[in-house]
Amino acid sequence: MKAKHKLRQAIDSLYSYGRATTEEAYTRLVLECARASDVEQAKRLKSHMDLHYYEPTNTFLHNRLLHLYAKSGKLSDARNLFDEMPVRDIFSWNAMLSALAKSGFVEDLRAVFNQMPFRDSVSYNTVIAGFAGNGFSKEALLVFSRMREDGLEPTDYSHVSALNACSQLLDLKRGKQIHGRIVVGNLGGNVFLSNALTDLYAKCGEVDKARWLFNRTNNKSVVSWNLMISGYLKNGHPQKCIELFHEMQDFGLRPDQVTVSNVLGAYFQCGCIDEAGRLFHVIREKDKVCWTTMIVGYAQHGKEEDALMLFGEMLLEDVRPDSFTISSVVSSCAKLASLYHGKVVHGKAILLGVDDDLLVSSAIVDMYCKCGVTDDAWIVFTMMPTRNVVTWNAMINGYAQNGQDLQALALYENMLQENLKPDSFTFVAVLSACVHAALFEQGQIYFDSISELHGLTPSLDHYACMVNLLGRSGYIDKAVDLIKSMPHKPNSLIWSTLLSICAMKGDIDNGEMAARCVFELDPSNASPYIMLSNMYATCGRWEDVASLRSLMKSKNVRKFAAFSWIEIDNKVHKFVAEDRSHPETEIIYKELSKLIKKLQEAGFIPNAKYVLHDLKEEEKFESICYHSEKLALAFGLIKKPQGGTAIRIMKNIRVCGDCHVFMKFVSKIMERPIILRDSNRFHHFVGGKCSCKDYW
Repeated sequence: MKAKHKLRQAIDSLYSYGRATTEEAYTRLVLECARASDVEQAKRLKSHMDLHYYEPTNTFLHNRLLHLYAKSGKLSDARNLFDEMPVRDIFSWNAMLSALAKSGFVEDLRAVFNQMPFRDSVSYNTVIAGFAGNGFSKEALLVFSRMREDGLEPTDYSHVSALNACSQLLDLKRGKQIHGRIVVGNLGGNVFLSNALTDLYAKCGEVDKARWLFNRTNNKSVVSWNLMISGYLKNGHPQKCIELFHEMQDFGLRPDQVTVSNVLGAYFQCGCIDEAGRLFHVIREKDKVCWTTMIVGYAQHGKEEDALMLFGEMLLEDVRPDSFTISSVVSSCAKLASLYHGKVVHGKAILLGVDDDLLVSSAIVDMYCKCGVTDDAWIVFTMMPTRNVVTWNAMINGYAQNGQDLQALALYENMLQENLKPDSFTFVAVLSACVHAALFEQGQIYFDSISELHGLTPSLDHYACMVNLLGRSGYIDKAVDLIKSMPHKPNSLIWSTLLSICAMKGDIDNGEMAARCVFELDPSNASPYIMLSNMYATCGRWEDVASLRSLMKSKNVRKFAAFSWIEIDNKVHKFVAEDRSHPETEIIYKELSKLIKKLQEAGFIPNAKYVLHDLKEEEKFESICYHSEKLALAFGLIKKPQGGTAIRIMKNIRVCGDCHVFMKFVSKIMERPIILRDSNRFHHFVGGKCSCKDYW
């Protein structure tokens, strides 16, 4: 700061005295500006020279100013000075090339390079690096070839830029040719060259070759370690990535934020969530990439609440999230069906100016749909400046999952009118809408169009939708025939879909066949055992129920816990069946008992057939009355007794028939809309009716 202050004083003095008496005075001050990287004082000095019509006797002063402008990214000042220069030498041209390359003006860079009356190695190196650094990798390699044609030998710097271009293009063949020239020219001792080669082979999938080069690199920098760690991560070797990280620490090198981001990603790939958390929390300085890696990792591993908490911490640390961070947090809100947090993050996206980003806006549409608020999703959808197939899919699927099946199909037709090509996910959403709306013939037409009109091959997901549609339409035998005629080998999803249909229709024979297939394909999955056991229980075949439970125990198949949750005052409250762990349990059960009595007076009769245990009638009644979604509803009514706002409940498995009828009665008797999202779809209960039309 003292040097800059003295420099300002010196130039102030120059303005006081008038024109400098000697060229040395200007030269000394220009060099001081360059040394201090003080562009403002350099511009004042240039203005003084112009004011007094001073013309340097050579290009030195102007070239030093050009270099300073280029280094500081002052392209406009550099361009004006360059245009004013009466005489330009190779240093002038190279300085202008550097300014354009740093600013990313590739076309201007190309034009100036082609206008040059003569070029040297620096000219070529600057242009090659400028092209490669701005994503014009093919052009960079063309200039690299032209350099040799013009009789100039590529330098280490040339080779590094050319190898970086090959890495971007994943052009291993060309990269190996350049590597061969490096070996022949005995140029391999430079750490930057070694790093570029390591990066090339790692990015092109030859990770063992990359490790061989890495091991032979002398004086490895942190960048060297980062490239190899990143290479292992990108090639699906997260464990080796972690091992190399520990090796790096053993060498006494301090990892930087790039290292940490890669290692966090490796921990998440290995499923080591706790280790990732420990590493993240010991880092003192975290950049945006570290925060985003951690948030995305949590979101992708079912820790959505942790992702939201971490996002809050990120904002408190004044780290500005980017569109990728925001979209991941929005997706976490969608999975939790947390409308409050989703709206908060949406607001933050608007404040940050990323709400129009395609990734973010598509995630917001999906979030509102998964929170059951399709009207808000539609507003965002219609306001988007651009939409891609992902956005359309989110809106179509959102309508389908929320019982607005005809709107989903109409939107699909609009998508076709926009000349946007549907993809595999589009047809899953469209066929799901047909399933929910019981549109068998229309569904068959859409299924046939996948290959006949759109040139796609129907996937197993599409066949699962058709099995579902056929079964729900009463054609279970046709569903079985479709499975047997499929060009693909049926997977567990296909057989689970058939099993679910059989459970709904009471088809024990086909249900047993489907269950056996799922047992074989997915032996640790408890769902088929539970579905088949429920079928037996419904028929009163308790010996078969006991036999299945014994089989599950012998195979160590664990039943996952069914639970429901509700968000009250920005806090999530979770319940399981007959749950008495909540701090307000007594009040909840009292409220639920009053509610059941009121509904019974209105004609509601708890359906004991949904109790899938061999219990006495009184015990069955107690069991069916205290399912998790009913407890969540009672808690919601306690906390939000007034107003016409909907009570929102989420459940991790499909809602049972008794609870479905129960919710319809409550929505009518209490005149309160209820939105229940289960594992299959949304149920909007209003005035005694459900959006699924009892076709769930």
